[in-house]
Amino acid sequence: MNDWNPELYLKFDKERTQPSIDLVSRISCENPDKIVDIGCGPGNSTQILHHRWPNADIVGVDNSPAMIKKVSTDYPNQSWLLFDAGKDSMDEKFDIIFSNATIQWIPNHEELIKRFSNQLNDRGVLAVQLPLFFDMPLGKAISKIAEQPGWESATKGVNELFTIHDALFYYNQLSKYFSKIDIWTTDYYHVMNSHHAILEMIKPTGLKPYLERLENEYDKFELEKYVLGKISDDYPLQEDGKVLFPFKRQFFVAEK
Repeated sequence: MNDWNPELYLKFDKERTQPSIDLVSRISCENPDKIVDIGCGPGNSTQILHHRWPNADIVGVDNSPAMIKKVSTDYPNQSWLLFDAGKDSMDEKFDIIFSNATIQWIPNHEELIKRFSNQLNDRGVLAVQLPLFFDMPLGKAISKIAEQPGWESATKGVNELFTIHDALFYYNQLSKYFSKIDIWTTDYYHVMNSHHAILEMIKPTGLKPYLERLENEYDKFELEKYVLGKISDDYPLQEDGKVLFPFKRQFFVAEK
């Protein structure tokens, strides 16, 4: 995929940060020395870690040059590193490996969980959140884009860019390396100002790889119009004119 857009991502900072707040609250590690935030993006999740553990050595890593440039400018006194968690490895070990809405972009979660386990100290904690995108009406509608005439040749194979498993899969993988495992899901009911606001929220994330496969602006406009129609069908207006957007997310916290 092309590089990420920090400004578009941060337009819905509140909605994207709340899962990090909830995930951090479930970590029982009291005084960690070293923490890494995998897929730190513009640093919104990393700030939650700094607030909880102000004395810890925390580094945020991301494979996006645009995100690392943005976060280094906004938080110059914190530690940031351009790093691809799907390909690169770290020599040092951590007390907490944290990742909010990132590992769905990394393939082979069996190997990834094993590698994360090896990078943790004794009693180290792995804390992860990932969106259950294709469990939601919007995700199901978008996944069918590749089958639509006019887009199928360009968007074929995009669905395979996402790696998302169910709780049974993650439990079975985690239980190989961790003694204590906590898994849960949460539906966040985002109160959106309009159907178009939902489209704007997913354009820089879940819809991004589909749009990037299209060669011209007209095709992108038509695809967005198709998705907006699906949003209007699946998410009715409320009496006050707002739209409730349930967003399902899966969490797990595992301790060695």
